[in-house]
Amino acid sequence: MECNINYLPEDLIAHALSLTAPLDACKFAATSSTFRSAAESDTVWERFLPSDYRDVLQRSVSPVVFSSKKELYFQLSDTPILVDGSRKMFSLERSSGKKRFCISARELSITWADNPMYWTWKSMSQSRFEEVVELRMISWLEIHGKINTQLLSPDTTYGAYLIMNISNRAYGLDTEPSEVSVEVSGNDNMKPRGIAYLRRGGAKTSESWKQMWCWHRTEMMESIRRALNGGDFGEEREVREREDGWMEIELGEFYVDGVVGREVKMSLVESKGVHLKGGLVIEGIEVRPKL
Repeated sequence: MECNINYLPEDLIAHALSLTAPLDACKFAATSSTFRSAAESDTVWERFLPSDYRDVLQRSVSPVVFSSKKELYFQLSDTPILVDGSRKMFSLERSSGKKRFCISARELSITWADNPMYWTWKSMSQSRFEEVVELRMISWLEIHGKINTQLLSPDTTYGAYLIMNISNRAYGLDTEPSEVSVEVSGNDNMKPRGIAYLRRGGAKTSESWKQMWCWHRTEMMESIRRALNGGDFGEEREVREREDGWMEIELGEFYVDGVVGREVKMSLVESKGVHLKGGLVIEGIEVRPKL
C-alpha cells in the first residue's frame, strides 16, 4: 500500500525537515502546501539557528525585531549585527547557518595604533564599524587578533581574513613581504604560515623598481629570513577585492573541534624591513566558514 507523505502529521514533517539544511528546507517547501506549512514552522528554523543565538541577540547593540525564527535566520544571514559594544559583527552563513564574526580594528592589537604620529583613527562611510584605522607612517607593522572557538560553530573549518584597503597615497607596503599566520592553542597540526605582499589585485612589484631602490637590501633580508626559517616561507597569499569595496588577505585557516575554549591567534607582521610604509587602512579581521 502506497503512503502519501502529505498525510503525515505536520509536526513529524517539520521534525524531518529540521534534520536537513536550510536550503533543503526551502526546496521542500516548494513541493506542496503541506511541506510549505511545515517548512515555515519555528521548530525547523530553531534547529537551524545556532544554539546560543539568544545570547548573541542580547549582546547586539540594537534590538533585532523578527516575527518568526525563519525571518530571524535570513535577517542574520543578510544583515550582520553589531555586538559586544560595536567591537564585533555577527552574521550567519546563509547556506549552512554556521556562525561568522568580524572583529573590528579597535578590538585588534596593532603596534603603536594609539599614537597619532603613526596611525589615524577615523570613520568611513563604507565601513560597518564606527571606526577604522589608517597607517600614516611606520617601519614596524604588527597586527594581531584573537577569538575563542567557543564563539564559533563546532566541526567547522574556518578561514581568517584581514579586511583592509590601500589608499591612493600608500607607499612602501609591498617592498617586503608580510608574514601571516593563524595558531590555535593546544593544536600543533596547523598549516604553515604564509607571506603576503600588501598591494592591489596581486600586481607584482616591478623588478626594475626593486633594482633601483632596494635590490641589495632585499637580497640581504631574503638571505637572513631563509637562514632563520629553514628556507620555508609557506605559500604566498594574494590580496583579493571584495564586493563591499574592501580587500582581504587570508591569514590562514583552522578547524573548530570538540575541545571547548581554544584560543585562535591571527596575525600579519612585517618587522624585518627597515623602510617606512603608509596608506594601509584596517577595518578588522573576519572569521568565516570555508565553503
